[in-house]
Amino acid sequence: MVFAPRIQELLAREPKVFRIDAGTIGVSDCDLMAEIVAARPVLTTERSVFKPAAGADVSQESATRTIRALGQDVTSGIRTPPPPVRGLSGAWPYTATSYLRRWLFAADPLPVSLLSKRGVTRSDTLSRLVDRAVAGWPGPGGEGGEGGGTALAAQIREAGDVQERRQAIALYRRASATLCDGVAALAGNALWLLGPVRERAQAPADLAPVLWETLRLLPPAWMLYRKGGAAYTELHPLIGPADNVALFPLLMHRHPDYWSRPLEFRPERWSGVAEPEKTPAFMPFGFDGARCWAKHLVVPLAERLLTVALDARLAVHRPGQDGQVPLRSLLSVRFDARLGG
Repeated sequence: MVFAPRIQELLAREPKVFRIDAGTIGVSDCDLMAEIVAARPVLTTERSVFKPAAGADVSQESATRTIRALGQDVTSGIRTPPPPVRGLSGAWPYTATSYLRRWLFAADPLPVSLLSKRGVTRSDTLSRLVDRAVAGWPGPGGEGGEGGGTALAAQIREAGDVQERRQAIALYRRASATLCDGVAALAGNALWLLGPVRERAQAPADLAPVLWETLRLLPPAWMLYRKGGAAYTELHPLIGPADNVALFPLLMHRHPDYWSRPLEFRPERWSGVAEPEKTPAFMPFGFDGARCWAKHLVVPLAERLLTVALDARLAVHRPGQDGQVPLRSLLSVRFDARLGG
């Protein structure tokens, strides 16, 4: 695979603490990362989903309700038959993202279901228009406002005032997008690492080790960014008071000081590991205080999606071509996939 030049430059660095530019320090040292994590609480503005929305901070109660609602929706969704598998054929991870959104959120009525559409979430103009429409839902007579739909949509319907409704709309969009994008990236990276169908006699019976090894070698959450400050300056001489700090699980997961044969894809290293997240020098979902809020949903949903793909003999199209890994907030291999192997 071909990494974006900036990522390739990072992978080529030998020091575990290094200056990236005039205002940023990169860190892949396991112990120093732990110290930085413990130095101060995460700022609300450093969060992805639960950062301020609709002009106000998201309360702990609202965040908890959103996590529980999404958990209900995922649990319900993966128990239902998936959409037609032809929807997984095409450019990954984009087709997988759209497929997951259809699978989990298609039960919501218009205009709420538009909140999870990739074409809408990628356009600020369309997002504003949809937000206005959803703000007036269910409309005169309450059509579409009772029964059915997702638990996330119920949070919008049951909002007590305008501000609460605006936050519920923002959290629906962020939660659905973050989950589907992250799971699609993980499943796509795993599909790429597994190789073409024709190169393996049979897909692994247990896909969990495959996904944990993918989270090590190609973690979607490959970099965690923290704003600088006095809390970090005493931890390492390179870190100044005005520096921001970038933590790199991607580099730590590939370092020979922490892993044997680190560049090899070896799912068997996770066989029999009861609690993979407690493995030293392994940070697949962030850290305490900033851990992925949907981590308990990601691996089961990715396993279900990958099972659907492998059962349909979805394979990398033109396997001789290199997969592209662009510089994005989520690390994901770009490739075309086709049904039937």
